[in-house]
Amino acid sequence: MTRQIVLDTETTGLSAEQGDRIIELGCVELVQRRFTGNDLHLYLNPERASHEDAIRIHGITNEFLRDKPRFAERADEILRYLQGAELIIHNASFDMGFLEMEFSRLGLPALSGQVVGVVDTLTMARELFPGKRNSLDALCDRLGVDNSGRTLHGALLDAQLLADVYIQMTRGQESLLVAEDKQAAVGVVGLSVDADLSSFELLVLGANAHELAAHEATIAEIDQSSGGRAVWRLAPEAPKAVP
Repeated sequence: MTRQIVLDTETTGLSAEQGDRIIELGCVELVQRRFTGNDLHLYLNPERASHEDAIRIHGITNEFLRDKPRFAERADEILRYLQGAELIIHNASFDMGFLEMEFSRLGLPALSGQVVGVVDTLTMARELFPGKRNSLDALCDRLGVDNSGRTLHGALLDAQLLADVYIQMTRGQESLLVAEDKQAAVGVVGLSVDADLSSFELLVLGANAHELAAHEATIAEIDQSSGGRAVWRLAPEAPKAVP
């Protein structure tokens, strides 16, 4: 059973090649498209100042990050968490580029070789909604995902929103998972849904005298309150079947 990790980062700027660094990592774990609660959220000291434009986007100041751990201090934890998972990322080349650069600086193996794959939800959205805006906010609006709490970019919040967006975009997979669950349940208990019920007779219980009297009293009360206009009193008696 493949774990899926919905991942987002915030950074000091736009270019990992020119020395920009990760300052926030947010990860949300899904197993069989269900939230497990086993999430990972880290703020990281980038050892450099963030660009003013970046701060306007995510609101994370240089002062706030000064006492946070460096990526090197949490790299093993991050790698263990992501190892063997399928990553789901919006505009994956951006976040993967930063992560690969961080691991490369430490002489660690490439992340792409430690995970089973990477799903780019931006590419997926462009295929599903060609010619439309496919930012995270636009997808939330289109797919009915509540993003009212998103005033600034934040890695964990964005990962949580993206997880909901991904589930909505791939909702056709739910039927497959339900079918698999049913098959698994039958295998566990050893039951078959096929059964011959032709030999069984259904027991029909008629109303007793007390119940019939109570029913008749209720009908009479309704008839009286309606001024004698109850349709079941006015309807002609149905013809009896001829044997």
